[in-house]
Order: sequence, then structure tokens, then C-alpha cells
Amino acid sequence: MARVRGLRPTLFALAAAVGTIVVASAQAQSSGALPYLPVFVQVEAGIGTGMLDTKGITVKSAADEVTFHIGGRLHYDAGAAGLDPALKSPALRTNGEIRRGWFEPSLSFSNGVTLGFQYDFATTTRPINDAALGYKGLEPFNVVFGNFKEPFSLNQLESNNTTLFTERSLLDTFAPGRDFGLLFGTHGERWTLAGGAFGGNVNTGLADNGVAGTARFTYAPILTKDQILHFGVAGSYRASDRNGTPQSFSARPEDNLFATALVSTGTLRGADAVARFGLEAAYELNPFRLEGEYVLTTVSGGGTRDRSFQAGYVEGSWVINGHARPYSLVPRYASEYAVFKGLEVGDGQRVSRGGVGVFELAARFSAIDLQSGTVRGGVQRDAAVGLNWYPDNNIRLMADYIRAHAEPSATSVTGRTVDSDIFIGRLQVYW
Repeated sequence: MARVRGLRPTLFALAAAVGTIVVASAQAQSSGALPYLPVFVQVEAGIGTGMLDTKGITVKSAADEVTFHIGGRLHYDAGAAGLDPALKSPALRTNGEIRRGWFEPSLSFSNGVTLGFQYDFATTTRPINDAALGYKGLEPFNVVFGNFKEPFSLNQLESNNTTLFTERSLLDTFAPGRDFGLLFGTHGERWTLAGGAFGGNVNTGLADNGVAGTARFTYAPILTKDQILHFGVAGSYRASDRNGTPQSFSARPEDNLFATALVSTGTLRGADAVARFGLEAAYELNPFRLEGEYVLTTVSGGGTRDRSFQAGYVEGSWVINGHARPYSLVPRYASEYAVFKGLEVGDGQRVSRGGVGVFELAARFSAIDLQSGTVRGGVQRDAAVGLNWYPDNNIRLMADYIRAHAEPSATSVTGRTVDSDIFIGRLQVYW
């Protein structure tokens, strides 16, 4: 944590600088001084253009054949929590920390090649997120190679800049997340299909976690600006490496500051394979949205019966004074097909233009069951409500309340239930 604390002054200064640019750009544009704002720098000398605005730094070649972009995100969390019954140690590891401090450069070519990279300065365990090469030159096909998200779970594939709550649901325990591999994807007007083969994560060892095949198919029978109906199905099968990382599943309440998992399988010895099956659905009728998923995970091997675990969630949102989230069918370069993007703040709603921003109410119920046969990992249920405020297009303030109930809890040697009340807030800047 010493490394993270040492970065705080730099990251806060960066956030303040971005905020200053946002306000200054808006004021200049409203006065009519610079019609091309929000642009801080724009040079046209036959060699291309360069600009710094609320979306980061962008440099283009003269014929727009090459585009270099530097983006980033800063998430700062602060919270408080209680446990019943109380434990000797506090419920939270800390009352506040930088959740993410990402540096995100990318390089795109007009022939359809994109290189994407994401580095998180707020962690030393898995600092590299995306490190991938994508090719979309043969529309509608997409090929991706590198470290990126396996195509599984709508909630996981959506950016952490746009999730309804500060953290994803309990179901995310079973989502494969990012690994190194090769993916092929394609799409139609209403459907998408993506699948590939994956090894381990670039941060922990490419050959440390066996080999997986993962695929996802989605279909949107209703797809208009104001109404969207989405269905999806995904599957993943990973042949484990017994000499690699031991297989286990655990879940904390939906708060990254929480100190320990309330439910846990412990080490699942002799695991030869992990199979995952997921269902997803979402319906959006502007300004409301309802979304849910279910995942069944089966671990086989070790001379025992298959051990099956499950999780699911249902969440809903209401954009009080704005338009619901847009739906993106095709990813920029990786595996994020058919996902909901972030809210857009209209010019007249921006605080820098005299508006009040956009407000969004959210509610969610999620559950995870880690009990199967002799594995008594416990059952956890979380209920959450949240309020999100978007004062501008690249700024969000979040406030969540979570009630977690684990039965029996992995933190209790007596097998008793444990309840927790959690308040978590986030300041989020992204560009």
C-alpha cells in the first residue's frame, strides 16, 4: 500500500488538471472564442492534428491513417462498514484508497489494426489489464490477440467506468475476466458471436492456469434508440493445470474495501477442469433498464463427484433527468460485444454550462451459492441501492449502500451467519 499512497498526490493533481481543462474548455466554447473546443491544442501543419480535450490526448497523421490516443481513469473509494457479530479485525481494510489509476494508450491504423494497452498504477498484483492487438479490416469479422477479457458475462464485459455500482455483482466471482489468448468475433445487425482460446493471465503466468475455450452469443430482437431487448448465452471450459494455481472461489460483499471474504470454497483439490455456463438478459425502455444474469460453474476431478456452484443477480436503474444508456453492438478492438455504455450528459445539463448534471438511481439483488457436496463454502446474498451523479461527461460521483448476509460465513469458525451494512462512495474521472 505504500506504493499506492505515494501515488496519491500525483493522481489527485492529474484529476484536478483534467477538471480544470473541462471547465476551461466549456467556458471558452460557450463564449465562442474557439469554435473547435473542447480542444486545448490543435496544430495543422500538413503533418496531422493534435488535441487535448475531455477524452484525453489524440494525435492523428495528415491523412488520418494513424491515430495515437492517451486516455486514463482515476477511481477513488471511501466507505464505512459494520459486522454483526463483530470480529476482532475491522470490516474494512481501509476507509479510503485509490481503486484504479489507469494509463491507457492506444494506436489505431486506417487498415483496421488497433493496439490497446491499459496499466493500473494503483495495484502491484495485476497492473496490466488490456495488452492486445485487434484487426477489423475484414468487416464484419474481428480478430484479437493478447491479454483481454474472455467473452463471458454482460456485467463483466461492461467497463468499470460505466457499471451501475462501484463494484460488479457477486456473480462476477465466476467470470473468467482477462487472460491471454486469441479470439474471433463477428456480428449482424442484431446479433453477435465471439469465441476463442485462452491461457493464463499475463501478470501471473501465461501457462499457469491451463487452457480454456470460451464463447458468447447475443441477440437483440428489439434494438431502437429508446427500447432495447437483449439476450445472451455464454460457455467456458478450462482444462486446469494441476501444477498451476489451485482452484478456489470466494466472495466479499460488493465493496473492494471490505477486508475478507464472507463465503469461500477453500482450495478445491484435484480440480481437472472448470466448466461455466451463463445466461443473460436486459430490457431498456428509456429512461429505465432492467438486467440480470445467471451462471452455473462446475468443477470436476480429484476422484470426487462434480462440485457445482451458482450465482445470479438482477439490477435495475432509472435515469431521472436524462436518456438511458446507449447499446454498443461492436467493440473498439477486443471482446466487448453487445454491452451497455455509459450515460451521456447533454450540453445544457453540464454543470460547467450552468446545468445540474444527470442523476441515476440503481437497485440490485445478487446471490452466490458455494455449497456442493462436501464443500460447505456458504451462501451469500447482497441487496444494494445506489445514486449516481454525472456533473459532466467524464466525471461521476457514486454513493452505494449494501446489505450483505452470509450463511454460514467463512469468517465464523462456529458456522454462524454474518451480516454487514456497508456505505461506499466513489469519485470517478475518466478521459
